[in-house]
Amino acid sequence: MIQAADMTPAELAALLAFHAEAGVEWLVEEEPVDRIAAFQAEKSARQATRPAAEAAAQNAPSRTAPVRGAPPSERQPARAQPSQGSSLPAIPDENAVAEARFAAESARSLAELKTAIESFASCNLKTSARSTITAMGTGSSGIMVIGPMPNADDDREGHAFSGRAGLLLDRMLSAIGQTRESVLISTVIPWRPPGDRMPSTPETAICRPFIERQIALVEPRLVLVLGNFAARFFFGETGTIHALRGKWREIGAGGHAVQAMATLHPQELLAAPASKALAWMDLLAFSERLDPPQNG
Repeated sequence: MIQAADMTPAELAALLAFHAEAGVEWLVEEEPVDRIAAFQAEKSARQATRPAAEAAAQNAPSRTAPVRGAPPSERQPARAQPSQGSSLPAIPDENAVAEARFAAESARSLAELKTAIESFASCNLKTSARSTITAMGTGSSGIMVIGPMPNADDDREGHAFSGRAGLLLDRMLSAIGQTRESVLISTVIPWRPPGDRMPSTPETAICRPFIERQIALVEPRLVLVLGNFAARFFFGETGTIHALRGKWREIGAGGHAVQAMATLHPQELLAAPASKALAWMDLLAFSERLDPPQNG
């Protein structure tokens, strides 16, 4: 087995990067543990104690239902309930959705909303994520760009669309005369799911108030939706991005209605470069809705 001491710094850095991309966030044990042997040992121990436990159960006096009015000492104790320790991660439920909605609606600016999201602790996704991803950019153009959820690069760098996908997004924005500074960039989900899995339905429901509040506060003129997950989220449809892309739809948030168009996510374009032609067509259609440049 290759030991860390046998690897060069460059090889060790490459290995750590590989684990990070695979979703490995921390080491559980300092030394390797033979889980199969431990399981067999536990199984043998249970089998050895089973005869004694059965004999004790047979010799134990039978319990009867307590008689009404019997003194407390003769009553059968109530069954203990499962512990709900505070150390457990928050479980998505209706209360968490209501808490997220209250936190989002209480924010009167993007800065307050950023603080609210960073302080929110009722979503399981936050327990494993390194960063909380919120809106960035000035939005001076009236354009908002919304992706699905942060990936490993985003989680590591602390902002949306990092790495190669971010560089490609920069070129896509440049093609329509925009930059990261002139648009507002955000994601539907503020936290990277473990291993880049898809967020669950409850997790998505918890995050919905935050992205909708961002739209309501910014009141963009146009929204560019990137990727299959984000398109389904906003349009309420189940088709693939190839069926949902390139069409104008109206989405609403907090009483603000805005025209939105979906196109392929930069990561999808890196995986399938042939689809860049489709994205280019979408960007041309999107740019036609932009105001013409003002002279003088």
